[in-house]
Parts: sequence; C-alpha cells; structure tokens
Amino acid sequence: MSETMITLVTGANKGIGRQIAARLGALGHVVVIGARSAELGRKAAAELRDGGADAASVVLDVTDPASVGAAATEIESRYGRLDALVNNAGISRPPGSDLDDQRPSTADLDVLRAVFETNYFGVVAVTNAMLPLLRRSASPRIVNVSSSVGSLGIGADLVHADGGPIPISAGYCPSKTALTALTLQYARELLPDGIKVNAVCPGYVATDLNGHRGHRTPAEGAVAAVRMATVGADGPTGTFTDDEGPVRW
Repeated sequence: MSETMITLVTGANKGIGRQIAARLGALGHVVVIGARSAELGRKAAAELRDGGADAASVVLDVTDPASVGAAATEIESRYGRLDALVNNAGISRPPGSDLDDQRPSTADLDVLRAVFETNYFGVVAVTNAMLPLLRRSASPRIVNVSSSVGSLGIGADLVHADGGPIPISAGYCPSKTALTALTLQYARELLPDGIKVNAVCPGYVATDLNGHRGHRTPAEGAVAAVRMATVGADGPTGTFTDDEGPVRW
C-alpha cells in the first residue's frame, strides 16, 4: 500500500463525512469529497487543503444516476482508479417531514421511498459506478456508514419499544438494516476479487441528520469508517463494527 490512496467519501462537505475525509487526508490519502452542491464541495476541499490535505471535490447526488455517472467519469479522468469508497451520504427524513411520518401504521410512503432512495439505492448506484475504478486498485476498500438503529438484534428489545434507544421508524431504521444486509451481499460477491466491504456504525453523532442532538462529535463518529477504509490486506470483510468492536446484526 505504498502508492498514494485515492478515496471518495460521499456526503463529505459536512458532518461525519467531512471528518472522515479530514482524517484520511491527514493519513496521506488523496481525498475526493462528494457533495450535491458544487460550491459546498469546493469549499470543503479548499479548507482541507488549507490544513495540508490533498483534497478535491466532485458533484455527486447519490439519487441522480446522471450525477453518479458523471462523478465516476471525472474521478477516472483525474486519477484513473479508486482505492477506497466510503458511502457516507444519508438522510433520516426528507426536507419538510419528521420521524412521525415514518411510524409504520401511518407511514407516508413517499417519505419512506425518499429515505431508501438515498440510504440504500444510492449506495448501490454509487458502488456499482465506482467498481470499475476500484478493480484497478491494488487494495480496494468499500465502507458503508450504517447504524445500530438498523440492528435487528437491538431492535428486538421490545422493553424499550417506544422512546428507547431506537426510534420507531418504517423508513430510516429499516433503510440501515437493508444497508447492512447489502454490505454482506457485496462482501460475498466481491470476495474473490479481493475487495473488502464492511459496514460501520458511527454512533449517535451530533449532525444535521438528528438536529445536532447526538452526544458524540463528528470526529468521534469518523473513527470506525477511517479504520475500515485503511484496513490492511489481512483485514476483515463482511463485518459490522463501531469504534469499540462488533455491532449486533
């Protein structure tokens, strides 16, 4: 792994993604910030460069196939390959809605579709677009930023059914369950190719996603993703961890 690593982090102009990019940049990676806004992406990349990182940005809306394809083409043109992909972009709800719109018995189907479009289908779209570039890497890595709120084992604790550690949600929580399951499917398919695919949980981090109510900082939330983006050739694949160890499936 002596060659400089080229790493794309989606949703990296702020929050956890920004910290993942910053930490990887500090480790010597060339960091590509994926952001829906060209202006915000450029601003974030410039600030990382001011801190000494080698950073650039691409316009990337994970829900827009044309945007995803254009980002892959731009990365190929600039670098010729991709060594690590961190699928960090995610939403808890679309603008104008709240988690009450996701209670199973009264769920707004358009809200649920919007959440899955970003948190699940967006990951498939970006991963598949970047796979040809990852296959050119000597040590390709894919990291999916999931969440313990999608853990079936934790969610099955009905003692805390309402107002407990996991919200009642037919959208956000199941989208993360699906993302963790998707991680295993990619890990299984790509095992013969040597592409390591792992899911991580950042914990309850104060970000725009939860109205900054989390008790962890974005820097703390970045730890597990950075570890898996830099895992060695003998490292794991098909795992679900946080910064302390395995997370219940």
